[in-house]
Amino acid sequence: MKFLEKSKFVLVVLLMCLPFAVFAAGDEPTTTGTFDWEPVMNAIIQVESGGNPNAVSGNSCGAMQITPICVAQCNIILKARKSKKRYSLKDRFNIAKSKEMFLLLQSYYNLENNIEKAIRSWNGGMKYTVRGTQKYYNKVMSYLR
Repeated sequence: MKFLEKSKFVLVVLLMCLPFAVFAAGDEPTTTGTFDWEPVMNAIIQVESGGNPNAVSGNSCGAMQITPICVAQCNIILKARKSKKRYSLKDRFNIAKSKEMFLLLQSYYNLENNIEKAIRSWNGGMKYTVRGTQKYYNKVMSYLR
């Protein structure tokens, strides 16, 4: 019986570490598991900037309108994962790097790959309200349809 309990414990520990396996081969996220975020990212880009990688609105920049706080949060996650990679504020103007940051945040905060959560939190932060993000959510969803 004790062997069975130890086996269950080891399995639980391994499953908890699974999200970090995305970065095992390198420092750059490409997907969160096998989920394809590309359509969602492209819809967000259309809503945020109309696809303009040089767009600027207040502190938000680039095609995905990334804030300095978002860049800092990505770097905190990378540091916690013992990665040597870091993002700069300039990386917000690079669509590929902006998408990497989006994927990194999803791999950390959205393990269930919930599209609605991803869209709403991109607009309203991790403590978003449904009411406060509804118009944004509807716009992004219209690009996904």
